Amino acid sequence: MKVDYIVVGFGLAGLAVAESLVSANRSLMVFDLPDQSASRVAGGVINPVILKRFTAPWNIDNFVHKAIPFYKNIAIKLGNSNLITDTPVVRRFNSVEEQNQWFESCDKPILAKYLSGSMMENNTKFLNVPFKLGVVNNTARLDVEELLNEYSVYLERQNSFQREIFDYDLLELVDQGVKYKGIEAKHIIFTEGYGVSKNPFLRELPIIGNKGEYITIKCPDLQLAYIFKFSMFIIPLGEDLYKVGATFDNRDKTLITTKAAKRKIIEKLDKVLGATYTVVDQVAGIRPTVKDRRPIIGTHNSYKQIHFLNGLGSRGILMAPLLAENLLDYIENETALSPEVDANRFKG
Repeated sequence: MKVDYIVVGFGLAGLAVAESLVSANRSLMVFDLPDQSASRVAGGVINPVILKRFTAPWNIDNFVHKAIPFYKNIAIKLGNSNLITDTPVVRRFNSVEEQNQWFESCDKPILAKYLSGSMMENNTKFLNVPFKLGVVNNTARLDVEELLNEYSVYLERQNSFQREIFDYDLLELVDQGVKYKGIEAKHIIFTEGYGVSKNPFLRELPIIGNKGEYITIKCPDLQLAYIFKFSMFIIPLGEDLYKVGATFDNRDKTLITTKAAKRKIIEKLDKVLGATYTVVDQVAGIRPTVKDRRPIIGTHNSYKQIHFLNGLGSRGILMAPLLAENLLDYIENETALSPEVDANRFKG
């Protein structure tokens, strides 16, 4: 069997690469064994602003312009409009000074389209909200796990998805590309997230694992129609369920949920939520991050048929679609990568 690309890993980065290849009419085979990856346990919040201090992330306009239409087009393709929903994100203020800082940020050109100058009244008695709420524009909620599940089925129907662990020992590098288990491809793209630490071809990539945990609560009284941001997020899932988190831990690299993380989330939640709730689930994932907080994409220095997209951190939902497009353009058209994401920035 011959294909243009083999893709290894199917979180948000892998999905973005796969959809970019499909849209470009390239043939592909994806290898992934779905597990508790960072993408699958992500909150799914499409949020264009760093809400701790009301600042704009790097390259945000370009990422937002690409991401939301990208996911909406996939939802149309898969016939499931519930995969992405336009959901407001609102920010709780802890002080008058913080609220004033919001208004100052609204006047900055880079933030004007994202931060609303009109405050929102708290509409539920169960949330401790001492001031009005700041509203973020151009936001949405993505059902990441269901999106990955449905798109993998879509690829399976095209004989383009294998649910198995990739065996690096069986990868053959040849003059015209790669061979793997009877499949010949011109290129192979690794989108494994923190799993790249086990990849013998790319283990030198400077990927740092950052563990995040969420809990899911059932709270019938809350009736929240928006994503509520305090020191964490409360994300409505439907049927009185809410995802709450996440934590950050750069020491623990396991996918085991911890009592300490659960306790930390609950302690913070109880300061703002006055309704009775039940914890019904807890999940953990390892976010792939880079020390300079920029993603890392490119081609292996010695093997020109090996490529990668990694280091998306906690903003993979926003960044993956555009970065996948950039990577494909780089591979096929030799279009230069931005120095801020090019892996060569770590040389020397």
